[in-house]
Amino acid sequence: MAPMQNYVAIILVSALIAGCASTPSTRATRESSRQVDAAEQRCLALAMYWEARGEGERGMLAVGSVVLNRVASRDFPSRACAVVRQGGESPPCQFSWWCDGKSDVPRARPQWNAALTTADYMLRVRPKDPTHGALFFHSTAIKSPWLRSRERTVRIGGHIFYR
Repeated sequence: MAPMQNYVAIILVSALIAGCASTPSTRATRESSRQVDAAEQRCLALAMYWEARGEGERGMLAVGSVVLNRVASRDFPSRACAVVRQGGESPPCQFSWWCDGKSDVPRARPQWNAALTTADYMLRVRPKDPTHGALFFHSTAIKSPWLRSRERTVRIGGHIFYR
């Protein structure tokens, strides 16, 4: 093969390899460029903050997954804010922090920032669900007899998850 043909062949093979190698990152870019509704992000972040702010990213992902699993279920509202607020601001409600009569303004700035970042990530990328499809959870500090009929999926941090 002549030197110019070698050069062209090298360029073509390099372009082909680069194109194949960039496919996953192109997919990731497409996924990460999903539009995120600011209100939905805030509602998801509030749920993660109030339910799991002391449990790190994995605990927040687990609580966020329950909210998003409910959004995907026909048995619950189809928006994160509606899931979080289901039942109104007086008991019984779905999330006790929502209907306890106290302020829902986050006070711990680092944990709030982590919740916002995690909510944004979950809404853009849709990571693997660490709860295995859970629709319910409760603190390990309480007994919940109403969940006896549900399948326990996992314990993460201070919460037990069920579907």
